[in-house]
Amino acid sequence: MTQLSELTAGIPEPHSSASSELPVVVSQLRWEAEGVVSLRLRSRTGELLPRWEPGAHVDLILPTGIERQYSLCGPIEDRSSYQLGVRRERTSRGGSEYVHAFLRPGQPLLLKGPRSNFGFRRAAAYLFIAGGIGITPILPMVRQAQYWGAEWQLLYGGHTADSMPFLDELREFGSRVRAYPSDTVGRIPLAEVVAQVRPDLKIFACGPESLISALNEATAHWPAGSVHVERFKPRPRVRTEDKPFDVVCAASGRTVEVPAGRSILTALEEAGIRSAASCRSGLCGSCETAVLEGVPDHRDEILAENDRAAGDRMFICVSRARTPRLVLDL
Repeated sequence: MTQLSELTAGIPEPHSSASSELPVVVSQLRWEAEGVVSLRLRSRTGELLPRWEPGAHVDLILPTGIERQYSLCGPIEDRSSYQLGVRRERTSRGGSEYVHAFLRPGQPLLLKGPRSNFGFRRAAAYLFIAGGIGITPILPMVRQAQYWGAEWQLLYGGHTADSMPFLDELREFGSRVRAYPSDTVGRIPLAEVVAQVRPDLKIFACGPESLISALNEATAHWPAGSVHVERFKPRPRVRTEDKPFDVVCAASGRTVEVPAGRSILTALEEAGIRSAASCRSGLCGSCETAVLEGVPDHRDEILAENDRAAGDRMFICVSRARTPRLVLDL
């Protein structure tokens, strides 16, 4: 793999931002596993696509207007195209169903990003853990760790071998990759694998809530900052009694009341104040907003504990306030 800094030296960066829409076209659609397809997207104008890092995702805007987030899983050095993996969900709200049923090569789409909430960090050693389609953000991390010459191991679980995308591609890494199709091998033995703490090792994991919850429980004795996870969906939350509070928009000086049971984002929209947003569930990061005054009540699935404690940013689609007033950089 060509290192990013070596690859992009001297190449002008195309104009883009995490919130701007980039016109792309589907250049390839391929079956990767049972119920999983991969898409390859190229710029409609022929430009190089924006740089990205392992763990990044893009917001894909389908012709129906549906907007969904998918992890980038191709080689980071290939800026001629982006690769995504999409599993067909039985309870799909229309995104994965459209991709599988109607999307074809040559179809124009829009995307926003890339954006990285699952940032990859340099370490002496890595343990990667993936469940099902959770392999997509992990795959570029594996490639980067291999390039760096770091010690690493991947534990990859799924219902069956046929349902595990990119498994054939991963076989090139030999014994560093351990596959756990649950129908034949059983589940990943998390408690056994992480029983002994290794201060030099970082754990990166993505998968269903059952996997992430089990990992968090198994690593409760590890130092803070050792485990980095990305979830498919927000965790079930204990219901609390929300209290109304005021949001002051620093740019205009306008004050908007956020009532109980309504998000900051929704209250702002109803007041005619627009802000970038996509998933509206605290997963994608598109509504990240700087906090200038007040204490946020973080309810997202993105920030680490030290970032929450800093209190200088929040995701306004789900998070609220612990103080009667918040001043936001809006």
